[in-house]
Amino acid sequence: MTGYSLRDRLALVAGLVGPFLVALVLVPFRTDLSRTNAALILVVVVVAVAALGSRTAGALAALSAAVWFDFFLTRPYETFDIRASADIETAVLLLVVGVIVSQLAARARRLEVITVTDADYLARIHETAELAQSAKSSDTVVDHVRGELTELLGLRGCRYEYGTLLGRPPRLEQDGNVSVGHRRWDVDGGGWPAGEIELRTYGNGHYLGRFMLTPGPGPVPPLQARLVAVTLADQTGAALDTAGR
Repeated sequence: MTGYSLRDRLALVAGLVGPFLVALVLVPFRTDLSRTNAALILVVVVVAVAALGSRTAGALAALSAAVWFDFFLTRPYETFDIRASADIETAVLLLVVGVIVSQLAARARRLEVITVTDADYLARIHETAELAQSAKSSDTVVDHVRGELTELLGLRGCRYEYGTLLGRPPRLEQDGNVSVGHRRWDVDGGGWPAGEIELRTYGNGHYLGRFMLTPGPGPVPPLQARLVAVTLADQTGAALDTAGR
């Protein structure tokens, strides 16, 4: 774990050990506590771990929670054998919900700086989320986000490419930084790299397309704005995936 910060290392340990300790505490109450309530308590632990650390820590906590829920809180106790179908469903839901909420909690941690510095950023995210849910065509969402990105990043131009990747242009990454090839570009100190910059969109982990950004002559937007841009691209990917593009 040498590549992780101290905070992330602690979160990984908490993700592995925390659900075990909480499930152990619940053992004296397992005959009176419903399986659903026990699972919800463990989900709270998963959220806490994800908020403290990273998506990896949250996913590890979700897996640990499902394992120890099975071992300590379902019959036959203290085995990894689940015989009741309702308990199997609860264990699976615990894992799935735990992973989902851990992703949301980790995203909230990444966007924490945005939520406390600029309400306009939040308004853009909220407006795009509403459009993604209500628009009859995913193209409507793409066009909306193109306009948002142009204004947000001070672009001279912005277009969207569906499907196959061509070439290796500079890329705006998930953490708001820019990479050129395999190295990170000092965008804050040196400005945008030359040429178009890609911002990829994904749906359920699958590449769907990319926004091609042409920087304008003004200063590079701050990290907060670049993180919002990444979030808007994520929302576009979700809309495209739902539409089956």
